Amino acid sequence: MLQSTPVYDICTLSDFRSDEILISRFAPYLEHHKNLHAAHRHTFYHVVFFTDGAGSHTIDFENFPVRPNQIYFMIPGQVHSWSFEGFVDGYIINFSNSFFQSFLLNAGYCDDFSFFSGDVSDAVIDLPEGLHQKIKSLFEDIIKEWETPQVQNADMLRLLMLQLFISVNRFSAGGSNKTPASYNQTLLKNFQKLIEIHYKSLKLPKDYATLLYITPNHLNALCKDLLGMQAGEVIRNRSILEAKRLLTNPQLTITEIAYELNFSDNSYFTKFFKKTEGVTPEEFRKNILNQNQS
Repeated sequence: MLQSTPVYDICTLSDFRSDEILISRFAPYLEHHKNLHAAHRHTFYHVVFFTDGAGSHTIDFENFPVRPNQIYFMIPGQVHSWSFEGFVDGYIINFSNSFFQSFLLNAGYCDDFSFFSGDVSDAVIDLPEGLHQKIKSLFEDIIKEWETPQVQNADMLRLLMLQLFISVNRFSAGGSNKTPASYNQTLLKNFQKLIEIHYKSLKLPKDYATLLYITPNHLNALCKDLLGMQAGEVIRNRSILEAKRLLTNPQLTITEIAYELNFSDNSYFTKFFKKTEGVTPEEFRKNILNQNQS
């Protein structure tokens, strides 16, 4: 399978201390990994809490200003870059998908947090003043646990991280008394999970409706109601996102990317991309590479 480059795993960034988790204060992490400013992918979940600094960071081609007391979350596969102004500090946690799987009965527990959904609009959170000290204290406890070898270190890290995630989720979800998801909300989430698995091979809403045991009309109606768009657009958006990710790799030809995304030919892929983005794949790539070099 084609990948945008570079792609980093935890072993690469942690000097092989662990292949499941890496925890650090942000300033020394950034100093040690200066090459991470340019666009790159991770194979792991990525959490950063800023305590100092300014600038911007980009997740899947959406740009966000860097501010103190901002926390952001990334899932494996997303394309990411930074552009900082002056001194930047905070905390960083990188952890693999397997880190919680042996610990929790529900192996997909973390995926239920909205900030780990892959939706960039949910991934960057400016914390209110009332949460600043609590979140900073949790990160300090996590750092201390990471730096002090003792019995059941990993389990204590998992507990502290879950406390962090739940605390942030309660704020971002609008409180701890959030009502259970409706039937249609659950269907939508399952639809989005299926797209993540099959977007290269299944292009039509009817294909997903069959997998969900509902009609195409029902699928379109729930997407229109909950997302404001048709089911076909949701599927196309995922293909476009992957195309953008692959286009960050100058070593891949447009034909190779079209083939990877299961388009019949380069011409059809170019028309599909330009209709959505307003520029050709070549023009998009040129713009991205120019941004990385500036």
